[in-house]
Amino acid sequence: MKKTPLHKQHIELGARMGEFGGWDMPIQYSGILQEHLHTRAKATIFDICHMGEFELSGPNVLQDLEDLLTCNIASLDIGQVRYGFMLNNDGGTIDDLTCYRLGTDRYMLVVNAGTLEGDAEWIKGQISADTTFTDLSDETSKLDVQGPKSREVIEEVFGCKLPDLGFFRAEEIKLDGVTCLLSRTGYTGEWGYEIYVANEFAAPLWNKLLGHDLLEPGGLGGRDTLRLEMGYPLYGHELCDTRTPAATTRGMFISKKKEFTGYAAVQADLENPKQLLVALRFESKRAARGHDKVFCDGTEIGEVTSGSVAPSLDVAVATAFVDAQFAEEGQTLQIEIRGKRFPATVVSLPFYKDGTARG
Repeated sequence: MKKTPLHKQHIELGARMGEFGGWDMPIQYSGILQEHLHTRAKATIFDICHMGEFELSGPNVLQDLEDLLTCNIASLDIGQVRYGFMLNNDGGTIDDLTCYRLGTDRYMLVVNAGTLEGDAEWIKGQISADTTFTDLSDETSKLDVQGPKSREVIEEVFGCKLPDLGFFRAEEIKLDGVTCLLSRTGYTGEWGYEIYVANEFAAPLWNKLLGHDLLEPGGLGGRDTLRLEMGYPLYGHELCDTRTPAATTRGMFISKKKEFTGYAAVQADLENPKQLLVALRFESKRAARGHDKVFCDGTEIGEVTSGSVAPSLDVAVATAFVDAQFAEEGQTLQIEIRGKRFPATVVSLPFYKDGTARG
């Protein structure tokens, strides 16, 4: 398995490690519950160095990205970030990603670790001859500091004042004299920052940040329960290359002002969805897992994509694809968990509605 530049730090901190997307990553330190609640109340630092970063530039890069991605790129200001999907010709999701506009004809895509190689090959096969593609992944580290105290922590540790970044904005700054790209997109629902920096500086910044008494390290387990409480999709669960993103997002992050690769299939699914992703809230802590079957009045109508106890809510929650006629809020469905069926109510997202992400 691949190792991030912070692998040694995780071992020294006693993290429980596990495979994720081909990487040996920290799953938890003190425990998923404690790390989750600490992020909601204070601040947590996550190693996200396994994710990929591609830079695209050139005179035709804007049109190339408009063709490649479902979200609108032309309206991005320099320093603005947008979330969207990259689809195959049949509308299946190759990856979900964020697009950073760094300059007039210069953009950065941040992609998932497990799809990185396929993403790179697809993009290189689609872009114009005069668009330059550079894979920055092997030289770039990403530290996520998430939680309502994250700004306070970073400013006190480095003795600086951070820029007043809006949500989904980015700016180049210096921390301890080190040039970093700082953004505020988040994956937890809380106020937070992503710090992109050259690999050699990742460990020094990580170590210095962890000297603050409000900050704790967090693993991928807590990160997953945080994102589930917000209803954010995870590639390989709510998104895959055999299904368009229409059922997952119901049209969100899909531009209505342009055509893009996979456009026809997405439009067909938006106009006549066979299944839709729903949010399910249980009455107990009996958690469903991916692929658990969903029923209505004894008829199987879908399956769970993600499920867990929601630490902030103290009940189990899940997301599931169900036949479209059963997706109405307030509907009670039954989920089969280890041979027994438990009731759950279709509710609106996010499950957790008190996040500080937008400030």
